[in-house]
Amino acid sequence: MHKPDPQRLTEALAAKFCSPTRSSRLTVVLGRWLGVSFTICFLTGLFSHGLQNPPSWMIFPTSPVWIYQLTQGLHVTAGIASIPLLLAKLWSVYPELLKWPPVRSLTHGLERASIAVFIASSLVQLTTGLINTYKWYPWPFPFRETHYWLAWVIWGSLLVHIAFKLPVIAAHWRARPAPGSTHTSAADDGGLTAVGRASGSGRAGPGRWSRRAFLTGVAAATGTVVLTTAGQSFSWLAPANFFAPRKMGTGPQGVPVNRTAADAKVMELASSDNWVLHVRHGSTKHAFSLAELRALPQHTQELPIACVEGWSQMATWRGVRMKDLMDAVRAPAGSALKVTSLEPEGAYRIMNMPAEYAQDGKTLVALELNGSVLDLDHGYPARIIAPGRPGVLQTKWLHSVEVL
Repeated sequence: MHKPDPQRLTEALAAKFCSPTRSSRLTVVLGRWLGVSFTICFLTGLFSHGLQNPPSWMIFPTSPVWIYQLTQGLHVTAGIASIPLLLAKLWSVYPELLKWPPVRSLTHGLERASIAVFIASSLVQLTTGLINTYKWYPWPFPFRETHYWLAWVIWGSLLVHIAFKLPVIAAHWRARPAPGSTHTSAADDGGLTAVGRASGSGRAGPGRWSRRAFLTGVAAATGTVVLTTAGQSFSWLAPANFFAPRKMGTGPQGVPVNRTAADAKVMELASSDNWVLHVRHGSTKHAFSLAELRALPQHTQELPIACVEGWSQMATWRGVRMKDLMDAVRAPAGSALKVTSLEPEGAYRIMNMPAEYAQDGKTLVALELNGSVLDLDHGYPARIIAPGRPGVLQTKWLHSVEVL
């Protein structure tokens, strides 16, 4: 028996996969689109992570009130758009992964390693991120921390990959086939061997796509998944929201709910006639009953509830300004707060509120939603609503507010 010749096998595979569609120019264009979507995901993800795990230097913008609604909507929408873009880019380069030998030098080995890390981490990131929008967690690791660190792995491996491929990217950034050309150039064939080039042409044969048609198809697929899911984040696209897990205008009082009172195990405590809100600053304490809160000056604000899973909705909230409650216990200006929920457990049972939100007149201890008393699933008897914050930090079923 003769051992197969790796070189002949590579040439045979190159001939098999040679296509006028697959080229370095196509890969560069797809990489450019994917780079934009990944950059949007990375930057908006850092902003969301900073709001939930604030570094000491972070500034917390409270205006415009829809800033988190916008950034997290872009984050999830760009992530969904990245799925068809990544699959198309992998299709454009996968013959390269079959070349022999797999590693030809130290530099080539580092390049292949960066590609392997980028592909693996991107597939895991996009898959788990999509599943997270449905609040399904079939894995044993913590999603948020893993999502955050994978973003850095993806970004780092992407920069390394770009550094290695910069000459090819520069050569094909604006390249176009010469008019009347019938052959794919050596520089434009995705790096396939001479055998593969010999059978390829710059034009699409019968039943095969041209590069332009393929890019049009990818753009159409990406646009379709965006248009049919982004309506959970952007009201002007809501009529086309066919596939996102949340739809605007649904749920109690016309606003979706992520975590119900039953899930939080607070139904009995939240419904108790003896409920009071404890507000404390040092030795100064005040326990506000629901009747006392309703007797205080009431304020109305149009603020969105915007969740990390990507959905959001503007709503009308009415209640007591947080800074009025702080004044009641003589808290100094610029104070931060620790807010505690009636929930017996949970990652967000205790929430720290930076001074920017505590002092903003739009931050409310809300008692009403869309013109009626808060539904139990929306945080009755009282909840936090503040401008520009993730929904997980808009604490429901309030128990206490402590001035730090």
